Amino acid sequence: MNPRFEFSIHATDGKARTGTIKMRRGEIRTPAFMPVGTAATVKAMKPQDVRATGADILLGNTYHLMLRPGAERVARLGGLHKFMNWDRPILTDSGGYQVMSLSDLRKITENGVTFASHLDGSRHLLTPERSMEIQRLLGSDIVMCFDECPKIDQPRDVIARSMEMSMRWAKRSRDAFDAGGEHAANSALFGIQQGALDEGLRKASADALIDIGFDGYAIGGLAVGEGQEAMFSTLEFAPGQLPADRPRYLMGVGKPDDLVGAVERGVDMFDCVLPSRSGRNGQAFTWTGPLNLRNARHAEDNGPLDERCKCPTCGTYSRAYLHHLVRSGEILGSMLMTEHNISFYQQLMQGMRDAIAAGAFAQFAADFRRDYFGGRDG
Repeated sequence: MNPRFEFSIHATDGKARTGTIKMRRGEIRTPAFMPVGTAATVKAMKPQDVRATGADILLGNTYHLMLRPGAERVARLGGLHKFMNWDRPILTDSGGYQVMSLSDLRKITENGVTFASHLDGSRHLLTPERSMEIQRLLGSDIVMCFDECPKIDQPRDVIARSMEMSMRWAKRSRDAFDAGGEHAANSALFGIQQGALDEGLRKASADALIDIGFDGYAIGGLAVGEGQEAMFSTLEFAPGQLPADRPRYLMGVGKPDDLVGAVERGVDMFDCVLPSRSGRNGQAFTWTGPLNLRNARHAEDNGPLDERCKCPTCGTYSRAYLHHLVRSGEILGSMLMTEHNISFYQQLMQGMRDAIAAGAFAQFAADFRRDYFGGRDG
């Protein structure tokens, strides 16, 4: 049996949950971290190596893929999975966040967003219907509805109008997705809660999404500059406004301590460019905090990046060698650092899953923070 979408919760510990999403291309263990494959690749890694880190699912970017190489071309070539040689689930974002971030290059109306490509200046219209079409052409397993992500410091009435339009776009996304034939029968659609930091607006958004009905629910509009304290304050109430029997996905998050704090508050899924981007820039995440491998103190250190890490980078290469690669700008440095960071994130998720199952998540979180914030050495 290859279910379209089935989510089961195996254990809870406080608000933290661990479970499994079953889809036709494989199971996704939650809490789950999705490495970001923006342009059909997790930068500096081969797909089989991403899978070897423990990743069950990747994220693809609708905006970038629609512009290059083009969704229609990907479809002609057999779909995104075949194109990038990844046979497990892929979640695609709607393209909305990237389009909204273009600022002067885009115009928002009730119909959708007209924008100029950052590549060549060509004009495009992205609507809920077109977003669903692109994600269908890509062959996405988990499709995100089209929404607007307003700046978080806008007045409440501006945030409210944006949220209400996003809910109308969510209904249009649902209708267009359902008209997708075989793709709709084999994939899932997630709604996106908006409302910035406002509990009332978040509740209104959640109620509207629940009325439409989705396979899973994302918490959008956070990790956009509000700071961790404000994000955690919002997560005290936002996940609980969403259905308990469906996955809750916090979009675009985050640092390791963000993940632990969000799981504590009931979140099941995450994505972020941070582990791969940081790896390319010489930063490693470890159980004792982040390390800057450009720092001269690592130049003659024969120890691994992280003695607790089980990844091939830590098992094979020294801090001194990685320091040399990073300082020299060698491509191998980006590859090894990215492999380590994504492996570390997956080990962190597994540690949280195990702790929740054992009813020991509070101790796990306390130990993690003690080591992560108390052990960093630069």
